[in-house]
Amino acid sequence: MRSPAQLARFLLVAALALPSALAAETLTYVLDLDASTVTFETDFGPDLITGTIPLESADLKLDVDAIARSSITVVLDVSGATASFPFAAQALKGPKVLAAKDHPTIGFVSSAIRRAGDEAEVTGALTIRGVTRDVTLQARISRPPGSSPDDLSRLTVRLSGRVNRSDFGATGWADMVGDEVRILITARIDAEG
Repeated sequence: MRSPAQLARFLLVAALALPSALAAETLTYVLDLDASTVTFETDFGPDLITGTIPLESADLKLDVDAIARSSITVVLDVSGATASFPFAAQALKGPKVLAAKDHPTIGFVSSAIRRAGDEAEVTGALTIRGVTRDVTLQARISRPPGSSPDDLSRLTVRLSGRVNRSDFGATGWADMVGDEVRILITARIDAEG
């Protein structure tokens, strides 16, 4: 597992979602592990299965003046995945879904990052179960209520997206569990002072 400072480099992608005037200065952030999560949800009949997957490592190269030259690499630890139902957690890591024994990580490597209004679009290659597909994540950043527009000392970053698990060969229990998986990364970061 990498240090919070290394994970914070990944989270600096949030600066891409800021207006360029605010992103003019690159700041170093520390990740608040207790307030940060990687979650997912999928349909389970009329209910939802929810869960978490821990970050194993992350790396970011950020060029604020030329966003297209920025890059992100993220690795999640499949063996640490949890789910809202005990049997779902076991099935999630089993051979019919994420196959944690043969494929212990999920990886994402960006290929393009661009501003999209108040958000940023991060496109890249997502690898699950050894199968790689292109996906696009939406990045949004917010400040605590009452913060001034130029206060970048404490931020919340949200990265979200959707994938179809069948695209990656994770087809187990398709008669009971939905194909679409919704992903949300919520990270609290503080500027080093």
